Amino acid sequence: MTLKDKVALVTGAASGIGKQCAIHMAKAGANIVIADLNSDGAQATAKEIEALGVKAIGLSMDVTSEDQVNAGIEETVNKLGSIDVLVSNAGIQIVHPIEEFPYADWKKMLAIHLDGAFLTTQAAIKHMYASGRGGSIIYMGSVHSHEASKLKSAYVTAKHGLLGLARVVAKEGAEKNVRAYVVCPGFVRTPLVDKQIPEQAKSLGISEDEVIKKVMLGQTVDGIFTTTDDVASVVTFLAGFPTAAMTGQSFVVSHGWYMQ
Repeated sequence: MTLKDKVALVTGAASGIGKQCAIHMAKAGANIVIADLNSDGAQATAKEIEALGVKAIGLSMDVTSEDQVNAGIEETVNKLGSIDVLVSNAGIQIVHPIEEFPYADWKKMLAIHLDGAFLTTQAAIKHMYASGRGGSIIYMGSVHSHEASKLKSAYVTAKHGLLGLARVVAKEGAEKNVRAYVVCPGFVRTPLVDKQIPEQAKSLGISEDEVIKKVMLGQTVDGIFTTTDDVASVVTFLAGFPTAAMTGQSFVVSHGWYMQ
């Protein structure tokens, strides 16, 4: 399994899990496209990745904009020749009790996680089909693709939805060698998670330390946060896996928090 000379586009890749996925795939030989709402961050990350000896470009992309997504995929193919791997990683978190959840925030959450996954898939898969080589589409799910937690109605709904999308893509794409997967991390200590700690402490009426030990890590086997390296290693493995043996499946990376 190799990613040498493949082209991988990662959304939300200027930082966090997405950036680490891009770095891991670059080390495996892939040329990388960093697509992020943060244009400066995307450009800076692309320069970092070029130092690893591969080609890299940074794109400004709002994954909820059909025009920006289509333009970004076209630029990828025009500049690098193909798109062989899509990692749909862009995401945010907003927490509220369901009776207080602003409808605008609900729609924003679903737009970024689900509309973004659909739009990038639709744009990329056309090129994967046309190339005759197929490709891999990897969605960044969560243990919340399988489990529910308080305060996360929109997030849990969106992450469950990615399972359905991946399974349809796996069935539709099989004839043309396009595989689809959902990688489902547990809690990863990123700025997104750090932001949740005081929010959940306030909503649940417990201390921040209790949020970490009981809510986030209480069901793990070792009391350890999932790392960006943990997740990126699985993404890179799936990106390079050459057959449909595992297509349509989800892969939980959670230090035993959730076991399928």
